Amino acid sequence: MEIKVFDTKLELGQAAARDAAKIINEAIDERDAAYVIAATGASQFEFLDALVHEKIDWSKVVFFHLDEYVGLPESHPASFRRYLKERLVNHIHPQAFHFLDGEADNVHQECRRVGDLIAQQTVDVAFVGIGENGHLAFNDPPADFETEEPYLVVNLDEPCRQQQVGEGWFKSIVEVPAQAISMSIKQILKSRNILCIVPDERKAEAVRASVELEVSPMHPASALRHHEHVTLYLDHHSSSLLK
Repeated sequence: MEIKVFDTKLELGQAAARDAAKIINEAIDERDAAYVIAATGASQFEFLDALVHEKIDWSKVVFFHLDEYVGLPESHPASFRRYLKERLVNHIHPQAFHFLDGEADNVHQECRRVGDLIAQQTVDVAFVGIGENGHLAFNDPPADFETEEPYLVVNLDEPCRQQQVGEGWFKSIVEVPAQAISMSIKQILKSRNILCIVPDERKAEAVRASVELEVSPMHPASALRHHEHVTLYLDHHSSSLLK
């Protein structure tokens, strides 16, 4: 794992966007297509704002969706489909974006539908973050490190749901859905490259646990240490507890 620390969130996001563009452009040069996993949340704001201005032939880029709430309408401000359309898709118009429909009548079937699509591809780069509780995607502790399924329906723990309130997506914890569709840990780790973007002091303890404690389902993002090509982008606040 390569760790890069920046003075500001803006510098962090811009550096990660440059690295992402390099990986995507190399994939396009190599096989005339790039396959990308996109994340959401407040941690990704500066990164996505910079990424949409990078010089990339987006018509050759296919995106997969990292996670989505179960039962939340796309019109809700916290909808990840809405977030990704407003902050990414509507700016770049990629070849395809395989969204997760959290409003599907059968969310397990929706997991299989998108899972079958991603299973056919080698993902060039995954953009991820780390939750305040150490989650990777919506795999809260204890995370399932063993499932081979690309996507699964997960129960969201209270710290995860409280984080969504703290970030301003919901007014109270009772409004936060109790379940989500999440990409599995093993599917994330199948990506050729992983860019993990984690600013803010509130993430410092989760960063420390992910980097310095044992690799364990109790620290879901620690699984990234099993991957050969991971870059962790931190600011001075999120890196403040590292030795």
